[in-house]
Amino acid sequence: MRAVIQRVREASVSVDGREVAAIGPGVLIFLGVGHADAAEAARWLAGKVAELRIFEDAEGKMNRSVRETGGAVLVVSQFTLYGDARKGRRPSFADAAPPDAAVPLLRAFVSDLRERGLPVQEGVFGARMQVRMVNDGPVTILLDTADR
Repeated sequence: MRAVIQRVREASVSVDGREVAAIGPGVLIFLGVGHADAAEAARWLAGKVAELRIFEDAEGKMNRSVRETGGAVLVVSQFTLYGDARKGRRPSFADAAPPDAAVPLLRAFVSDLRERGLPVQEGVFGARMQVRMVNDGPVTILLDTADR
């Protein structure tokens, strides 16, 4: 699994001009699922996200997690994180999991975040989404379960 994690002041997702999810302060996560991913990757990634210290403490140091700050999480599925553009000009998405494999892992990731006490909103899998955010910092972190 691959995740682009952005610290935000607010973020929202719309589909067909209708807002389907929105959060205030917290993290926006673009999540890609690879064809070789399994349930333990979703658990590991959820734990990492919940405890990732990217929010400032009283001294201005990134020492607090989204859980510690009471922030929310917005998860947006994004298979294009597995795009391979090394050859040619059109990316290949051969390493992205097909929907029947990706959806259960996406659901497991979201469920694990909720079990850790985080309020989670979601985009719509497979939909053409418009994502709006106010990045805070900016702070952007890349995580890949292959690197654990």
